[in-house]
Amino acid sequence: MPGPKKLDPSASPRALLGAELRHRRESAGLSQDELGQPLFVSGSFIGQLESGTRRMQLDQAQRLDEILKADGFFVRNCAALKKSKYPDHFAEAADAEAMAEMIREYAPQLIPGLLQTEAYARAVIRAYQPTAPEDVIDDLVVARLERAQVLADPTTPLFWAILDETVLRRVVGGPAVMAEALRHILKLAREHRIIVQVLPFSVGAHMAMEGQLKLMSFRDAPPLAYLQSLGSGTLHDDPATVRHYELTYDLVVASALSPQASLALIESVAEDYAHEDQQF
Repeated sequence: MPGPKKLDPSASPRALLGAELRHRRESAGLSQDELGQPLFVSGSFIGQLESGTRRMQLDQAQRLDEILKADGFFVRNCAALKKSKYPDHFAEAADAEAMAEMIREYAPQLIPGLLQTEAYARAVIRAYQPTAPEDVIDDLVVARLERAQVLADPTTPLFWAILDETVLRRVVGGPAVMAEALRHILKLAREHRIIVQVLPFSVGAHMAMEGQLKLMSFRDAPPLAYLQSLGSGTLHDDPATVRHYELTYDLVVASALSPQASLALIESVAEDYAHEDQQF
């Protein structure tokens, strides 16, 4: 079984804090469970802090400084973790996403952020913030496209998306934008970079109807589940809760079209959008 990943303290604030936390915990002779108890968190959460998959919060940094006699080290460095290009409710999930070995996502309404084209992303973000200045929209679009660079690696993370048929039928940005967006997904799938399936309308009621679900797995840390709703999101690390959402995802997969049939449907819808755009 592989040992813990060696973090490069110069790589990021999270890597610095994670490496230092592990060093001080081991020097104090504490297990992850023992250190987690006075913080009212699980040992797996401490492991996620050490591996850099979770953000350290200020109140946690204060307690760690006290317990590990760190002379304010964690509080001083925790401030750097507050800087993020993403909304508060998504910042921690974005950090974890960038370190995941496998990402599985059920998308009920929109193309997942990692698969969006620039034009599609701009249309979505503008819809979310109809009165925002253009430079604010530009910055948010750039941040979303930068997130997608995680797929620049040819193999890691494995990305598996289940798209509700609503995602294909909801016209975001107009027919031309939709045609381009769906063809981008087709390209990634045909290059064997992602796995994509469609959950058709004919399935009817299913276990994941209440919202978006993202599951993230890591080489040296427990898995996480992220649920997003209107203007909010929750990252779960409780093992029983994560297993429940993994079962939810598996049941959605079982109801979805096969990858081959899904690509055929996506291509057909993309062609319809392209034809519709040519008529105007």
